[in-house]
Amino acid sequence: MNIKNTTLKIALTATTALGLALPAAAQDAERVLKWAHVYEAGEAYHTCAVTAGEQLAAATENRLGIEVFPASSLGKEVDINEGLGLGTVDIIWTGQLFAGRSYGPIAIGGAPFMFRDYDHWAAYRGSDLFAEMLDGYNNASGNHAVTLAYYGARHTTSNKPILTPADMKDMKLRVPNAPLYMMFPRAVDANPTPIAFAEVYLALQQGTVDGQENPLPTIQAKKFYEVQSDINLTGHIVDSLLAIVGGPTWGSLDAADQEALTGVIQETAECVTGQIRTSEAELADWFREQGVNVNEVDITPFRDAVMTMHNGDMATWDQETYDRLQAIGADG
Repeated sequence: MNIKNTTLKIALTATTALGLALPAAAQDAERVLKWAHVYEAGEAYHTCAVTAGEQLAAATENRLGIEVFPASSLGKEVDINEGLGLGTVDIIWTGQLFAGRSYGPIAIGGAPFMFRDYDHWAAYRGSDLFAEMLDGYNNASGNHAVTLAYYGARHTTSNKPILTPADMKDMKLRVPNAPLYMMFPRAVDANPTPIAFAEVYLALQQGTVDGQENPLPTIQAKKFYEVQSDINLTGHIVDSLLAIVGGPTWGSLDAADQEALTGVIQETAECVTGQIRTSEAELADWFREQGVNVNEVDITPFRDAVMTMHNGDMATWDQETYDRLQAIGADG
């Protein structure tokens, strides 16, 4: 008994030292699910998921809790996607383009200039088309994708102003390691350079790449503004993250606990979406106060360059799917 207590104490001490301490209710759960992601502990993707641990413990009478592992502590994004099927992680946040490795059509929601604006994205999330995307991914992967959380409009950072596509010619632009992230830089004659998220700051600092692209809250959280002088408001992807439960984990839960977990994840996605929307509205001015150049951009030529590629050889969806997505909310 003493050995068990000592081991538990050591484990909890180590967890606390890493900044991953569980809420008390989640600690007491009979089974603790691992929720992994590549974002920082101060970001909404983490803080909202930590709260989800308490909610799930309450909803399941302490049968289930959640421990959240931020900042690639359980692996890079490719690794945690693979971990879902292996049972090494139970839940993840991941980009749609990574999920597209298992089911190509679902990647459409992460492609550049696919959505007109946030309202178009939100209408898609509640659409029959998105429900079909979830079913297609779940059937193809064996996992259980639940919903989308808003990630933000992705903008380009650099050490010079980027106001036209010509300003990006031959630029080494860091992108996540999923093929469709290369569509935007290729459309503007830049050089897409896949680098793991945890390594981007150093790559920018050392000049391995000339710039990167992410939403304003991520640029702040990852401190990319410390090593890039300009934020260019290209808004080229209205992006979001999928919350996915691993197949082995989902299959091990009874119907009541599946329902409870689904509800908690959906609430967590709303928590994230609200916080990111609030941050986006405030951060341009905050960056300017830090001395960063925040450049307003006419996105029309960028959009025109990308849209010629929407149904080209990089597309992982068919024309019908594309047309259905573009029609969502078009008359609203």
